[in-house]
Amino acid sequence: MLSTDTISDAIEEYGIRLLPNDLINKIAAGEVIERPASAVKELVENSIDAGATKIEIIMRNGGRTFISVTDNGCGMSKRDLVLAVERHATSKLPTDNLDSISTLGFRGEALPSIGAVSRLTIKTRSKKMDTGWSINVTGGDIEAVVPSSLKIGTQVEIRDLFYATPARLKFLKTDRTETGRTIEMIRRIAMVNPNISFTLNDGTRTNIRFNGAQGNLPNIQLSRIGEVLGRDFEENSVLIEAEREGFILTGYAGLPTLNKRTSSHQFLFVNGRSVQDKLLYGAVRAAYSDFLAYDRHPFVVLFLNAPGSTLDVNVHPAKSEVRFQEPGLVRGLIIGALKKALLEAGYQTSSTISNAALGILNKSISKISPTGVRSSGQSYKTHEPSQNNYLPSSFANSEIAYGHLDLNSAPMARTDSPSHQSSESLNEIASFPLGAAQAQLHKNYIVAQTNEGLVIVDQHAAHERLVYEKMKIDLKEGGIKRQVLLIPEVVDLEHVKIQKLLELKNDFARLGLILEKFGEGAILVREIPSILGDINVKNLIIDIVDELEEFGSSTVLEDKLGHICGTIACHSSVRSGRTLRVEEMNALLREMEATPHSGQCNHGRPTYVELKLSDIEKLFGRR
Repeated sequence: MLSTDTISDAIEEYGIRLLPNDLINKIAAGEVIERPASAVKELVENSIDAGATKIEIIMRNGGRTFISVTDNGCGMSKRDLVLAVERHATSKLPTDNLDSISTLGFRGEALPSIGAVSRLTIKTRSKKMDTGWSINVTGGDIEAVVPSSLKIGTQVEIRDLFYATPARLKFLKTDRTETGRTIEMIRRIAMVNPNISFTLNDGTRTNIRFNGAQGNLPNIQLSRIGEVLGRDFEENSVLIEAEREGFILTGYAGLPTLNKRTSSHQFLFVNGRSVQDKLLYGAVRAAYSDFLAYDRHPFVVLFLNAPGSTLDVNVHPAKSEVRFQEPGLVRGLIIGALKKALLEAGYQTSSTISNAALGILNKSISKISPTGVRSSGQSYKTHEPSQNNYLPSSFANSEIAYGHLDLNSAPMARTDSPSHQSSESLNEIASFPLGAAQAQLHKNYIVAQTNEGLVIVDQHAAHERLVYEKMKIDLKEGGIKRQVLLIPEVVDLEHVKIQKLLELKNDFARLGLILEKFGEGAILVREIPSILGDINVKNLIIDIVDELEEFGSSTVLEDKLGHICGTIACHSSVRSGRTLRVEEMNALLREMEATPHSGQCNHGRPTYVELKLSDIEKLFGRR
């Protein structure tokens, strides 16, 4: 590393100088065009801004040797084509106002940056012109414009990407990986533009094909999302619609039981741009905190439209980040909208659980041969139908009950006191969504009959959710019980951080946290929520302050309370291995139907699996 004196001597000897344009363009290209997918993204966004309804992309060798993007947009005139390859020349800022950007591209850097590191050819023809025009840029050297034959629209071809900056080529991954990154980028853009057709191929094989659709935006958007994420998401998602102070949030959120180990299936868009924003991802995690374990992530696709004056989209050259003027408002909007939608979903669980169960059953059946011998060679007996081979509806009563199931965790629903249910009573109860209890298996699983099939319920997981929801209601209606600290905790903080805490003093008091100012550089904690028990108060305050600084609001305390409530609910609920009577099982089913979120436990696992009679009949070859 050069010393300060060496640098000073060099400046004094050579002086400050302007860098040559070709070097400036190469530096800019390093920021804007990181890899082939970056180049394709910029070109596709230009096509969308041009009003294209059909965009075709061709990539060879992962984009190293050839990229072509062709659209049917408005095209360019000869004059505009000349300016398009100059740095900071754009048609997308007519008023020079960065607070009212309505296009995807606006910097005027993409085409000259690409031209600086590759062999670039642009062909275009506008609706007003009888002929098209073409221009070549090779390593930053711009050639003269010449006539060209082309339909209305624009075609951009890139050959030998990064040939002028060979060091960048060393950092590219395999052709398959680079193509995969491009596919992922196009999938994101396609979701927010369901009216546009997209195709990606390597000249011989098509990797992606999305056909543009016309009609009601929410409907065609869900259909496009289903094409990208699969029909499971389309069938197991809830609509998101919310508005607050000019911010409009729409999209779809997957049921909690539809989850993955990574956040790769979370897609967030702000004013039509796909963004990677930790504030938005944090809001999604907070909204699902009641339903998923920490290492599981939901499926969500959210579209946020924000007033241009409330955010900065000019944070990053790739426009993948945004900065909000009021991050707390945005965070609250997302959390509130997601929780409301999940609440309205009620006890519903995703159909993927049932499909997985049927798949497992199918595999089990396929292992059994028609001769009564398992594929492993183990034999089993086949039985003729007899009365002893059927379980009566009062099967659970043959076991010794442990006493009545405590279901005070939610408003008491109907129970069926007769142990032996008549056929009329059975038919009536079976009309309920979760049906009529028929048996308890392995002292943990309730089997219920519905009009359309059968339901298998995990009694512990189901009751855990019921207890948890009741505790949440109690906390909300009765307030948080507080514990006075024998010795108040003094936490040293900067003045600015203390002010942020004191501004929310009343909000924290409702959660059971009593704060006071203590001199100029400290905060005094007098009381904490009693449910927290023996907790490190200083660390709690620091976590809250950190979140306030990052997001403008804090959910640390609520999250801790929620986690503790979940732990208590787990230990307070009916345990696996406890025998239940039929009326107790039916009472549990009715409570589940009346309780929001009862389709999954506090850790995101399903509480029940539903098998349709038609699917069961298929397993046995009856359909």
